[in-house]
Amino acid sequence: MDDVILRLKKVAGQVEALVRMIEGSQGCDKVIIQFQAAKAALDKTYSLVLDRSLKECMSRNDSENVGRILKLISKH
Repeated sequence: MDDVILRLKKVAGQVEALVRMIEGSQGCDKVIIQFQAAKAALDKTYSLVLDRSLKECMSRNDSENVGRILKLISKH
């Protein structure tokens, strides 16, 4: 999970950069590019965590937790 923490810290840095850019009235195109990069990084990290969680539950034949995860996913 260390790689997940590292990814999340990078996303946090991107969000902080976004705040500075908006506060500094950076150009719209630069702000949008930074938003897209942060969103893509967060989406990739989410997919990684989801994949690992499902694999872990499935390896333990934990259908109850798999069901919970799938229910959470379907809500969003």
